[in-house]
Amino acid sequence: MILALIPIFGQGQELEKLKVGVVHEPPFVIKDGEAYTGLSVDLWNSIANEAGVSYELIAFNDHLGLIRALDFEEIDVSINPLHVNEMRLTLLEATQPFYVSFLGVATSQAKQSQVRVFLQNFFSLQFLRLILLLVLTIFFFGTILWLVERKHNRRQFRPNLIGLFDGFWWSAVTMTTVGYGDKAPKTKLGRAIAMFWMFTAIIIISAFTATVASTLTVNSLSRNIEDLQDLRNTRNIASVHGSSSEAFLKQNEIKPTAMFENVENALTSLAARKTEVLVYDKTVLDYLIGKMQLEGKAVLLPISFNQQYNSFFLSKGSKHMEWINPLLVRKINQKSWQELLQEYNLHIE
Repeated sequence: MILALIPIFGQGQELEKLKVGVVHEPPFVIKDGEAYTGLSVDLWNSIANEAGVSYELIAFNDHLGLIRALDFEEIDVSINPLHVNEMRLTLLEATQPFYVSFLGVATSQAKQSQVRVFLQNFFSLQFLRLILLLVLTIFFFGTILWLVERKHNRRQFRPNLIGLFDGFWWSAVTMTTVGYGDKAPKTKLGRAIAMFWMFTAIIIISAFTATVASTLTVNSLSRNIEDLQDLRNTRNIASVHGSSSEAFLKQNEIKPTAMFENVENALTSLAARKTEVLVYDKTVLDYLIGKMQLEGKAVLLPISFNQQYNSFFLSKGSKHMEWINPLLVRKINQKSWQELLQEYNLHIE
């Protein structure tokens, strides 16, 4: 059928010049000045040349722009590797998938030293809040005991504001189980409060010790992020506007703390440790970390989420599907396709 189609294109029935939408997305679509290269561009060039079709490339900022343009028939085809999902199939036409990928996770902290991580966390706002909460708890119980004991035990719990320090001292000594014995309640109510504080302090100090240890010794996100639940518990996640990773995070009720216009900016922020985790297409992350020479600053973790079948997309009911799809299938089954993948250091997952 393909062979029958191709001659028709050149027999006085010239096809109109196609409008082809692209988004800069290495290694699939790479913008270099005014020129475009990349795996998807090379594949499309091969298809268009064999079909004798002329076209012009129209640049968009993100995938959402491509999808809107296709839906309103402002362009004929998108050659970026868009993820095939149910919503897109209701609006558009998808070709045979030509590349299978996954969402990946890159982090800036996987190779930080223990000392650096400890110091960063020790002076973090989260740790300071934890210390402040502990001090306020000690002060609260110390104040209650001072109010009860100040009239009956004036030597150990002095009146006026200085007595608040006596209560704070007693509360801190009791909590840490140091037990100097220099201050002790004498009233029945005071002793009841002291007993309640002793048992409460055991629970608090145990929880506090575990929390401090966790806060100060977080080191390798590669060991902590192993599944979706770990990702949900991770803070400071970044993604890219209009990408399938943004949709994936939203679908799983994970709210990114930073969104970027493109993946290069997101990786730059990650390498500068302004963000901690970046969720995006694993193939693109792997390619750009090497291309931007970010090894050691940004690390791709050995985990994958959400297998994705990527295709060219056309407007719903497009007449161009009948010749694009057969040619696409032929191209990706040829040896030259494998050579093209190797040229961009890619492989089929």
